[in-house]
Amino acid sequence: MDATQPNLVHRPFSIKLWPPSQKTRLMLVERMTNNLSTPTIFTRKYGTLSKEEAEDNAKEIEEKAFDTANQWYEKEPDGDGGSAVQIYAKECSKILLEVLKRGSTTKADREVPKSEKVHDSCLDISKGQRAFIEAEEAEKLLQPLKEPGNHYTKICFSNRSFGLGAAQAARPILASVKSQLKEVDLSDFIAGRPEAEALEVMSIFSTALEGCILKSLNLSNNALGEKGVRAFGALLRSQSSLEELYLMNDGISEEAASAVSELVPSTQNLRILQFHNNMTGDEGAFAISQIVERSPLLQNFRCSSTRIGSGGGVALSEALEACEHLKKLDLRDNMFGVEGGFALSKALLKHAHLAEVYLSYLNLEDDGAMAVANALKDSAPSLEVLEMAGNDITSGAAPVLAACLASKQLITKLNLSENELKDEGAIQIAKSLEAGHAQLRELDMSTNSIRRVGARALAHAVVQKSGFKLLNLDGNFISDNGVDEIEDIFKESPDMLGSLDENDPEGGDDNEKEPEEEDDSEAAELEAKLKTLDVEE
Repeated sequence: MDATQPNLVHRPFSIKLWPPSQKTRLMLVERMTNNLSTPTIFTRKYGTLSKEEAEDNAKEIEEKAFDTANQWYEKEPDGDGGSAVQIYAKECSKILLEVLKRGSTTKADREVPKSEKVHDSCLDISKGQRAFIEAEEAEKLLQPLKEPGNHYTKICFSNRSFGLGAAQAARPILASVKSQLKEVDLSDFIAGRPEAEALEVMSIFSTALEGCILKSLNLSNNALGEKGVRAFGALLRSQSSLEELYLMNDGISEEAASAVSELVPSTQNLRILQFHNNMTGDEGAFAISQIVERSPLLQNFRCSSTRIGSGGGVALSEALEACEHLKKLDLRDNMFGVEGGFALSKALLKHAHLAEVYLSYLNLEDDGAMAVANALKDSAPSLEVLEMAGNDITSGAAPVLAACLASKQLITKLNLSENELKDEGAIQIAKSLEAGHAQLRELDMSTNSIRRVGARALAHAVVQKSGFKLLNLDGNFISDNGVDEIEDIFKESPDMLGSLDENDPEGGDDNEKEPEEEDDSEAAELEAKLKTLDVEE
C-alpha cells in the first residue's frame, strides 16, 4: 500500500476481550450446569434440575447470551469487547434465573417444532479465538453455505484471517449464494497477512460477491487505505441499495475517502455511515462530505477520531444540513474549532429527530459551544444523549448550556467533563436539571475545577431522581468536608456516586486561597446564586 497507509505486513494481533475462547465458553457452561443442578439459594427456592437437563439448558443459555453479546459487539466493533463481556455475563445470569423459575421441562418441550422453526439466516464464523485459516478449514467453515435450500442472508467472517488459499476456496461458495445475501461483514478478516496477499484476498472476495444486492456492508478493521478500497472496487461499484456502510479503523486517508466516494454509485438509501478512527484529515473530509450530501436518508453518522480540522469540519457540517432524518451524530475527537462549531450549529437547526449527539474533544471553546447549545435548544426536542467533554468550555458559556438543557426533558445522559465550568457553571447546570428531567440516568461533570458548593448543587439536583444511576465528580477540587457532605447526600444510594479517587481537595492555582478557606468565603455568594438563578427554556 502507499506510504500514507498502515502496512499490512506482519501486523500483530491485538488483544481483545471479545469473543471469549471456546475453553472459556465451555467452562461457563460447566459452571451454569452446576448452578442448575446443585443446592444454591436459588435452587432451594425454585428447585434443581437433573444433571442432564441442567447441561442441556446451560448450553442453550450460553448460546443465547453469546448471540446477544455478539450482536452488541458488532455495533461497536472498534472497542476491546469489554461491554460485550458484561452483556454476556448479565444475559447468562438473567436466562439462568428464568430457567430455574420455569422448572423442569423436557428437551422436546423446549424445542420449536420443525414446522415452526425459523431457518438460520446468518453464518457467523467469528466465534472463538482469532486465527489464520487456510483452504481446508475455509471449506469446512463455509460448508453450510453449500447446502441446497439454505436460507443464509448474512455472513460474518470477522476475527478470522483469510489467506490466499482460503479466499480461493471461498470464491465459488460465495458466488453461489451472493444472490440471496443482504448483509456482509468482512471486518478484520486479513489481519497479519502481507500486503500483496491481503490485497489479492480482498480482490477475490470482491469479485466473488460482485452484483449481490446488499443492505449492509462492513469492511472495518482491515487497514484498507486507498489500495484496499480499490481492491473492493468490483463489490462497491455494484452496490446501489446500501443502507449501512462501515469503514472504521481502515486507514481511510484523503485518497481512500475519494475512492469510496468515486466507487459507491448510490447512497440514496444509506441510513448508517461510520468512519471512526481513520486518518481522513480535512481533504478527506471533503470527499466524505460528498457522500453525506448524497445520503438524504442518513440517520446514524459517525466520523470520530478522523483528524478533521476546521476546514473539513465546516464542509462536513454544511453537508449534514441535507440529512434531516439524522438521529445519531458522532463527531468526537476532531479539531473543528470555533468556526467548525458555528457551521455545525447551522446544521443542527435542521435536525428535529436527533436523539444522540456526541461532540466531545472538538476544540469548540465557549463561542462554538454556545452556538451548538443555542441550535440544539431550538431543535432536537427528543434529545436523549449529549456529550461535549473536553471543549475548553468555561462558566461564561454555562447560562446558554443551562437554557438548552432546561428544554431537554427527555435527556438520559449528559457528559460535560474535562472543561472549566467551575462552581459557577456547575450551579447553573444543576439548576437546569433540578425540575423535571425524570429520564436522567448519568451526569458526568468530572475534571471541571469544581469545589464544594458546585459539587453539592449537582448532588442535590440528581439524588432524588427515580432511576438515576451515576454522578461522576472525580478529578475536581472538592474539599474533604465537601466530599463528606456529598457522600452524606448519597447515603441512601451510595452506588449513584462515582469514585472520587482522583479528586484533589487542595487543587487550584498556587496563588489561590486554601480550599477550605475559599469554600467558606464563597459559599454564601454561590448559595445565593443557586437560590435565585432562573434558567429559562
